[in-house]
Amino acid sequence: MAETASFSTSASLIRRVQRRDPEAWQRLSRLYGPLAYRWTRQCGLQPSDAADVVQNVFFSVAQHVEGYSSGGPNHSFRGWLWTITRNAVREFYRQQATHPQAVGGTDAQIRFQEIAESLDQIDSSPDVTDGFDASASLAHRALTLIKGDFEPRTWDAFWRTTIDNQPAAEVGIELGLTTKAVRQAKYRVLCRLREVLADD
Repeated sequence: MAETASFSTSASLIRRVQRRDPEAWQRLSRLYGPLAYRWTRQCGLQPSDAADVVQNVFFSVAQHVEGYSSGGPNHSFRGWLWTITRNAVREFYRQQATHPQAVGGTDAQIRFQEIAESLDQIDSSPDVTDGFDASASLAHRALTLIKGDFEPRTWDAFWRTTIDNQPAAEVGIELGLTTKAVRQAKYRVLCRLREVLADD
């Protein structure tokens, strides 16, 4: 679904998170936790360290989300999250340089400090690190979250026409729906997906 590449976080979801809505917070973390984890891994962290840093990232998000404002097209939620993630990774490497493990000594300290400093050189745009694949996986996570909002036939009609690219008339025959009903089902699911992911 190429159109999902431009989706950003729903302003309504952010407002609900800012009001401390537990369901909205869970949805946000399920949508963006894997993306933050991917970013930390791309910054060179091992899986266990990446998981710890992602926890710190979302702790920071929880502390500061009330002050978040989209502020226009150049200040998306993903951009804000990337900045928090980059800072958390930088802090991780600085702590490693300050308290190196037994192996490595001074050389390890220097290497960790160089990594932390190199993160300052990375463009603050999340597009530098995530690209289309991450956008697609974000859309797939969003689809998983909204699937339960629809009757099975509605979901099947959407999936088969949009994802499997089957003709609406063919899907309608197989599901016992009119072609118009299949198109309406597709439209309803896409509207819900945009509501979850697109700016209001």
